[in-house]
Amino acid sequence: IRKYRDEDSEAVKELFTSGMNEHLPSSFMHVMKQPLTQMLLMCTFCSLMASSKSFLLPVLAVTLLLAGVRQMIAYMFNKYIEASLKNDLNNIGETYLNREDSCFWVAESDGQVVGTVACLPAEDAPEFLELKRMSVCRSHRGMGIAKALCRTVADFTLDRGYPAVILYTSMVATDAQKLYEHMGYKKMRQFLLPEFFAKMINFTLIEYRLNLEEEK
Repeated sequence: IRKYRDEDSEAVKELFTSGMNEHLPSSFMHVMKQPLTQMLLMCTFCSLMASSKSFLLPVLAVTLLLAGVRQMIAYMFNKYIEASLKNDLNNIGETYLNREDSCFWVAESDGQVVGTVACLPAEDAPEFLELKRMSVCRSHRGMGIAKALCRTVADFTLDRGYPAVILYTSMVATDAQKLYEHMGYKKMRQFLLPEFFAKMINFTLIEYRLNLEEEK
């Protein structure tokens, strides 16, 4: 694990993008489990079945609705990915390395960037550092890389005199939740994203906190 260098830029962006896209299937399944979604699909199917006296038309309509829902989820993820690539990931050095109490690390294996993590003072809670941009390449998971990246942030936070690390992860990122809880993070709260579509599908974020004073 080492500090980010400018030549890592493209690898970091690709790792972030692929990691985010992995959550699309689980997000789609989450939407399918929502009562509002199930009611919409059922009402559409039953009303078309009754009015058209055809089985094919309601099946096609429901299929189109499902495709539309998946496109909306993909749009929501793509919007976040594009915003991230244009903002902090567009100039990692300026955002993380040239600011006080901030840093960005990569995990390297055989000359390849296989993991990333960063931290900086939390925007809404500047008394804590916030862990961000945690990602590990699928081919290198299960090797302890994510745990090592978490410990790197914790050690950095302790060295800077901050009492805790906080982070935010989505409710569909179940593997990440298990990792953070294993590393001693405690779930503090769960809240809806402010976007209209996110509210419709009950898409929430979870705030975790690692109290380093308890870890001493």
